Amino acid sequence: MLEAIAGANDGHAGSYGADPETERFGELVREEFGQEATGFPMLNGTGANVAAIRAIARPHQAVICASTAHISIDETAAPEAIAGVKLLTVDTPDGRLTPELAATRLADPADLPHVAWPALISVAQATEVGTVYSPDEIRALADFAHDNEMLLHVDGARIANAAAGLGVSLNEASLGSGADVLTLGANKNGAVFGEAVVFADPVHAKGFEVLRKGSLQLASKMRFVSAQLNAQLADGLWREIADHSNSMARLLGNGIEWTEGAELGQPVQANIVFLSMKIEPARRLVESCAPHRPLLFEAGEAGIIRLVCSWDTQPEDVDTLLGLIREAAGHNH
Repeated sequence: MLEAIAGANDGHAGSYGADPETERFGELVREEFGQEATGFPMLNGTGANVAAIRAIARPHQAVICASTAHISIDETAAPEAIAGVKLLTVDTPDGRLTPELAATRLADPADLPHVAWPALISVAQATEVGTVYSPDEIRALADFAHDNEMLLHVDGARIANAAAGLGVSLNEASLGSGADVLTLGANKNGAVFGEAVVFADPVHAKGFEVLRKGSLQLASKMRFVSAQLNAQLADGLWREIADHSNSMARLLGNGIEWTEGAELGQPVQANIVFLSMKIEPARRLVESCAPHRPLLFEAGEAGIIRLVCSWDTQPEDVDTLLGLIREAAGHNH
């Protein structure tokens, strides 16, 4: 990707996306997601999510999402403040929405005009708790959304990890299974900066060029974003990188299972691992990882620690962490 950036810096190129790299990105989007698909390079994930929401939902409407969704817990109030929508959150057992769970947040027509009517369902693929939606699960949610006059948005910050874990294409993990709009992640898969928004139907993409500018997501030197996206998409680099981070997560998960006093919170489906320990060892482990403390969720006598393997995680990094886990559990020798 760095080589692609350098290559895009050779000679003069048009600004604001009027350049060969961005044109090539449009071609690759159509190859991956279908000839009707339209892609727009963006600057970052939060901006891409908010712009995608703005394209579908009007300010007086609502978005149904899991209570653990990134747009709800990790993007401050950007969807509400910038898109002007109300987030209707749903508690889930594993971070994944189902049609049955989403149905609990449908508005009753009798309550109008006192409630915000949902126009969009948003799911993260993979979720913030490391679970992955199968193509059939995406299809079921898309069908439910369409039957209830809504659309389906996939927050694909980690879609490469989800698709690689499932052994399917990016398309099968999102738009090809019925979703309407995808935030195509690149940062968490090794890009320096940049994401994209991809629409399955050009009708929903109409006017997005203007909306992107108004959402502060139009880069003058867009070719440097497009070049990285192209590098990931052209020859399957996205899968190679995601396979690596997923494999590091499986390696970590296997090590945890073999460590006395540590348990794996759930099966590893992508690149996120949940470690369960007694609360005091969990606190010791978090302290030993300073300054890069992992997230610790305290639940009485138990501590749940969220660990994420990156595109650049190496086996020796996993070994080092497993040593810290054994030391925190009190049996390092």
